[in-house]
Amino acid sequence: MLLPLFVALGAAGALVLACAVSAWWWCAAGILLALTALAVHDLAQRRRAVLRNHPLLGRFPRVVAGRHSAGRADDGRPYGPGVVALVRERAAGAEAPEPFGTRRDVYAGGHEFLEPSMCPAEVPDEPPVVRVGGPDCTKPYDMALLNVSAMSFGALSSHAVLALNRGAAKGGFAQDTGEGGLSDHHLRGGGDLVWEIGTGYFGCRTAEGRFEAREFADKAALPEVKCVSLKLSQGAHPGAGAILPGAKVGAEVARVRGVPAGRAVVSPAYHREFSTPREMVYFLARMRELAGGKPTGFKLCVGSRRQFLAVCKAMLAEGVTPDFIVVDGAEGGTGAAPAEFPGAVGTPLTEGLLTVHNALVGAGLRDRVRIGASGGVATGADIVVRLAQGADYTNAARAMMLALGCLRARRCHTGTCPTGIATQDPRRVRALDVADKAERVHRYQRATVRSACLIMAAAGVRDPAGLVPRLLLRRTDAATVRSYAELHEWLEPGVLLTGPPASWRADWRAADPDVF
Repeated sequence: MLLPLFVALGAAGALVLACAVSAWWWCAAGILLALTALAVHDLAQRRRAVLRNHPLLGRFPRVVAGRHSAGRADDGRPYGPGVVALVRERAAGAEAPEPFGTRRDVYAGGHEFLEPSMCPAEVPDEPPVVRVGGPDCTKPYDMALLNVSAMSFGALSSHAVLALNRGAAKGGFAQDTGEGGLSDHHLRGGGDLVWEIGTGYFGCRTAEGRFEAREFADKAALPEVKCVSLKLSQGAHPGAGAILPGAKVGAEVARVRGVPAGRAVVSPAYHREFSTPREMVYFLARMRELAGGKPTGFKLCVGSRRQFLAVCKAMLAEGVTPDFIVVDGAEGGTGAAPAEFPGAVGTPLTEGLLTVHNALVGAGLRDRVRIGASGGVATGADIVVRLAQGADYTNAARAMMLALGCLRARRCHTGTCPTGIATQDPRRVRALDVADKAERVHRYQRATVRSACLIMAAAGVRDPAGLVPRLLLRRTDAATVRSYAELHEWLEPGVLLTGPPASWRADWRAADPDVF
């Protein structure tokens, strides 16, 4: 903010010198006055938060983002420049067709594509939804194919949370609150919410940090809360508790979470309310009862297959199933994680989805449970791929942040986010215009789901359930292409109960519903 002031003072000084010393100073005065006018424009406009926070300098995003910007990576991860540009174009409502052919190497190993049909289907007028709610759910919810993944108030600013919620309300999709509690900003926009409860039980915790049932029931009864979710782990740091740096724990964040202000919040790595698969299933049933029958599920980054099978055995033994399971891939992101966890601990989304889908199918439970997929989802093609791999719907976090205007500055943990998204600094937050960003989020989600529907139609698929593994192809080397139906093992319904295949037999036998 000091740069415009220095420019304005320089312009004033140049004017004085032009009048008192030499007419040549009028040239400098003209340039500085033009820069001053540009700075005033940057401060007054509402579409680009980075310009409001950094007038003039914000016109050079790389400078503002700094040397830690994810945009400097040359390996295309987590998102290549083409994907980032596509998200931003869709958010702006200015997506253009791809000219001059693909830039992908379609003969490289690992290239994936969908099998087109000689008889394409019609694209639906309205995007399809997925009914979430098993036999024990009395208030099922129709989930969109793409939703806002878990991002907490505290990690995100009040304006960012509210913009995401209003975007969800405009587009008819859901916003996961993240584990940081249910804030007023989640409730003000009128969007549908998936209230996530983590190991810290923020928003429904006792003074000792245990689960507080009455407070949970009161908040879960709110009409904006459509589903409740128990977070076991997340992809960016599975097996470790979430971290919110003390710089971001202001008075309001502390009140929402029920923690002291100004001190870092480190969630426990494990839940205190249960310690075995059977106890976890009981707790899920209790959550659903307290929530008045609303869809109840859990989220995890998959680890041991035996442990997940133990949960399946507990479901079978107690006759209790979650209404949904969200599989978070190890490629998922977060604002703050232990330095060596991302990419080193946890199962990537593809393998995690295959494990959860096949385990539920093999245990005869798949028809009772919907599966959500999160971790690197950004495009319509991403949605279609995850549905073909076993998911029913998808969630996105970083892509939604890009739609809000994120520069990928990687300052999420410092409180100095230049766009007002991942900060609690009031001045920076004010720069983010809620109305404009809500519309951007809405446009991005709508265009991306539309893209997924176009791809499905090209494959001859009228309903997302028709996206089966044989339609997804992968080049394994320069001369070989195989479908996912051939590449991976797909269990038959109930086969684990009648005669597990050799590849699953040891894990199934070792799985114990009373031991993780």
